[in-house]
Parts: sequence; C-alpha cells; structure tokens
Amino acid sequence: MSALIETRALTRQDERRQVLLLQPTDFILNPSDRVSITGSSGSGKSVFLRALALLDAPTSGQILWNGQVITSAEIPHYRCHISYLSQRPALLEGTVEDNLRFPFSLKTSRKRRFDQATVTTLLGHAGKAPDFLAKNAADLSGGESQVVSLIRTLQLNPEVLLLDEPTAALDPTSSREVEALIDAWFAGDPSRACIWVSHDLDQAQRMSKRHLHMNAGVLSAEAQA
Repeated sequence: MSALIETRALTRQDERRQVLLLQPTDFILNPSDRVSITGSSGSGKSVFLRALALLDAPTSGQILWNGQVITSAEIPHYRCHISYLSQRPALLEGTVEDNLRFPFSLKTSRKRRFDQATVTTLLGHAGKAPDFLAKNAADLSGGESQVVSLIRTLQLNPEVLLLDEPTAALDPTSSREVEALIDAWFAGDPSRACIWVSHDLDQAQRMSKRHLHMNAGVLSAEAQA
C-alpha cells in the first residue's frame, strides 16, 4: 500500500528575507496515521502544514499523493481528498446551515448533496442539538465557530485532515468538542489519516499515535523537552 502523502526534500523559503523557513523535509503519511507536530512559535509547523495543503507553494522538493507527484493540473483533485483547518475559522454571513451548505455550491463539490442527517450526527458528536443549525453565524462563540468550520469540512469525507492548531484559541470544553469530532471521523473509516499541529504536548500525545517535533524548520522524530 502506497503512502497517502509523501514529501521529498520539501522546502519553503521566505523570498523577501531570503530565509529558509522549512529545511529539506522527507515525510510519509500512511493510511490510518495519526501524527502530531509540536514546537515553539515560529518553528515552521504551520509553514510545513500549509505547504502540504498547497496553500503556499513549496520552494523546492516534491509532494506525492498515493505515490504520484502532484502536478499543477492535479492540485484540484488533491484538494478534494485533503482538508486544511486553521485556528481562525472563516464563516460566512447567515445561519450555521447556510455555512454548511456552502461547499456544495462550489465546482469541486457540485455533484454532492448536503445531507442533513449526516450533519445532525456530526453535531451530536460535538454535543450540539439539531436546532444549532438555525443559529446565526455572527452570534457564535469562537469554539462554536470552530465546530461549524470542522463539520463543514468533515461532511465532505476527506481522506486526510491537516489541522493547524484548531483548538489553540478555545476553552477546554470547546477543545473537547473538536477532539470528539475528530475521533468520530476516524471511527467512520480507520484508513483516514491526520496531521495535528499543536502547542499543547498533552493534547498532541492524546490525539496522535506518532509524535514529531519541529525546530527551526527541521522536522524530527521525537519531541524535545
């Protein structure tokens, strides 16, 4: 079985400052992997995750999906299978349901349909009742907004989640709701995989089976105390 995602000597440079933010990185994400990455602020964790999501183009190196190098033409296909979530959810005006229906208006998901039963189940995993769908997005707390953003992603059944400190700004209750949603997503298909960037070592160990550490753009196999 080939790796879901593989990087070969992947780098990312700040062209303005001519500083290498991500040192040449070889990395493999296999089906069923639950990987966490910790490290200090500015160590390169988010740089790496955004490069994997192709939100920021790598300076050099390769990213492979299921053993095949991702070319420019294949980026939309790749993004149909992986999803990136940051710590700052971006919601639209309108209700929670409006926000959850939005992806199905996009070209990449027009062949799919909004499934209220699926969404209601996901809300339940986060401790939310069905009437939560009618809430105005502008009235949501930060934790509630992140739950909506995550459900908006999970309803599309991605194979890989790239989570960039999704609970960094949340209270403990909201953090547990996000963790419960991720656990339920894994339970739905054990072959799914996830990379969770976190500043919280306890959470990283709780939510992953393989723990990596980033320091000055270098990804290493073990966290450093």
